[in-house]
Amino acid sequence: MIGLEVLGIRLISPEDPPVLLLQEQGGTRCLPVWIGAPEAAAIAVAIEGHVPERPMTHDLLATVLQLLEPAEGRVVIEGIDEGIYQATLHVGQFEVDGRPSDLVAVAVRLGWPIECSRSLMDHIGVEVDPAPSDEMEAFRAFLDKVTPDDFFEDDDEDH
Repeated sequence: MIGLEVLGIRLISPEDPPVLLLQEQGGTRCLPVWIGAPEAAAIAVAIEGHVPERPMTHDLLATVLQLLEPAEGRVVIEGIDEGIYQATLHVGQFEVDGRPSDLVAVAVRLGWPIECSRSLMDHIGVEVDPAPSDEMEAFRAFLDKVTPDDFFEDDDEDH
């Protein structure tokens, strides 16, 4: 498994869905995940450390998980099937299927690790040039290389 760090949420244009960028720890590849605007907002709020007056759905789930299973959990992005990422929340002895965006939103709140299989990163990961010092320049270079169609598998189904 490869550890992932949330690099951030990016918008290519107002018409396009947000992209969650997960960078391999200690590496230069990113796993891009196109997500919905509500999930993007939930992740961005958690990254910024903002605490809403009233808990949002991801805050509520994080609180319940801490009460029921205070031991550390983790999120595993296991594969991609027809352009849709498959992810699992591992908590104690349980594994729960979920959308990567929702599970990342919870993991960020709890400080839980996010991982993916090496084969998924090898297949889908996009090399991000570390040379540009400006984060936006690095992201633009990344976007020049990738499209949503890159995430539809034609023949490789063992992710």
